[in-house]
Amino acid sequence: MIDKPKVELIGSREACAFLLPKHYSGRKPNISIAFGLVHNEKLVAVLTVGKPASNSLCVGVCGKEHKDSVYELNRLCRLDEWKEPLSSFVSGCLRKLKSKDFIIVSYADTAMNHSGYIYQACNFIYTGATKRRTDKYTEGNKHSRHYDNDKQTGLRKVRSSKHRYIYFCTSNKKLRNDWKSSLRYKIEPYPKETNKKYKLGEYLSPQIVSTND
Repeated sequence: MIDKPKVELIGSREACAFLLPKHYSGRKPNISIAFGLVHNEKLVAVLTVGKPASNSLCVGVCGKEHKDSVYELNRLCRLDEWKEPLSSFVSGCLRKLKSKDFIIVSYADTAMNHSGYIYQACNFIYTGATKRRTDKYTEGNKHSRHYDNDKQTGLRKVRSSKHRYIYFCTSNKKLRNDWKSSLRYKIEPYPKETNKKYKLGEYLSPQIVSTND
């Protein structure tokens, strides 16, 4: 008898062991909660949720009053051979998270030709795309908040524009309505672009620019 896939809580170490060789970011995310999709005792997909590093992001979604409720769906990845839609896995994770009362933010990276169709299928709110910008580039491409001033290269890396999606993950209707009325972003129509699937294990190379450019 073939087992049905199950959504299970997993540890951050197990999640990272699955993600790091596969996800295009090539970096360990901040993980508060991790879920795995298990089929026939094999881990076939992983989703992680964590507190965003940026306080301005947390405040920017629904204001200071609700900033502590903001979390980011920061990684989603599956095995190449797993062909079932990931939207059903994401929906299963969201159902398990509803008792947490989270405002969940997630991004679809235009640099990877992602439009966020999985989030659209899960009824996330679309609030437009972030602006393209640059960050300080550090040796080893570490996050800019971890760099030492004396090791600064004088270079910057491009942060691509990303589609921003928001999901009010709660069973409390009053709270959901409060969040929606406090939302500081304009709700926009879903983008409809052609997605491009990336090859697992191929990391996104940073685009480096000089501060003199």
